[in-house]
Amino acid sequence: MRLGVLSDIHANLPALEAALEALRREGVDEVLLLGDLVGYGPHPREVIHRVWKEGLPAIAGAWDLRVAYPLPGALPEGVGRATLEWTRAQLSERELAYLRSLRLSHRLVFGERRLLAFHGSPGNPEEPLDLLAPARGLWELLSRYRAQVLLLGGRHLPLARRVGAGLLADPGSAGLSLSGEPGADALLLDTETLEARFLKVPYDPGPVIRDLEASGLPPVLAQVYRTGRFPKQG
Repeated sequence: MRLGVLSDIHANLPALEAALEALRREGVDEVLLLGDLVGYGPHPREVIHRVWKEGLPAIAGAWDLRVAYPLPGALPEGVGRATLEWTRAQLSERELAYLRSLRLSHRLVFGERRLLAFHGSPGNPEEPLDLLAPARGLWELLSRYRAQVLLLGGRHLPLARRVGAGLLADPGSAGLSLSGEPGADALLLDTETLEARFLKVPYDPGPVIRDLEASGLPPVLAQVYRTGRFPKQG
């Protein structure tokens, strides 16, 4: 099976559309979303509705949970809190209910192979897993969850690492990549061979920046999408 994997859309509809089109050109059998559908970008409703239209399985990211639930002390004052409040105000109760319905993990079985997907680290979407940690700890993690593949989002940097007979991979960020190259990050995974191939999908960020500037979101966010760098606060 050829599995397409996207993460960290961050309310960037043009990036999501470009990444989905690229994965379809690659002939994927299924696309899985690893969370952070919303947050920072100007298209939270549009992204959710596109996910609905496509019927894409998705798990909850840290931003999805922050928007869906009034978590105490989730963010300090600044860009993050302003973005949180703006995003929540854009969504209907039905859209918020969808974010609340997202689970923290997603398990797939391909023959004898087991795949587990999550955002951040198991049980904690707020804390990205260190894929450069010692191999022994990562192998213990694979063994604990009886998985041959762990897919995770939240780092905004594409990386795959083989550990023994297993694989851990982060597809990077479709909507707000920090890889130093413009474009949407995507992962193409062959579930039989465990070959992981990363795609850098070009798209026009102009509409995103224009919509940000017209939205009432903090002006610094337009610069974030131009440079791929987050503000120091939020």
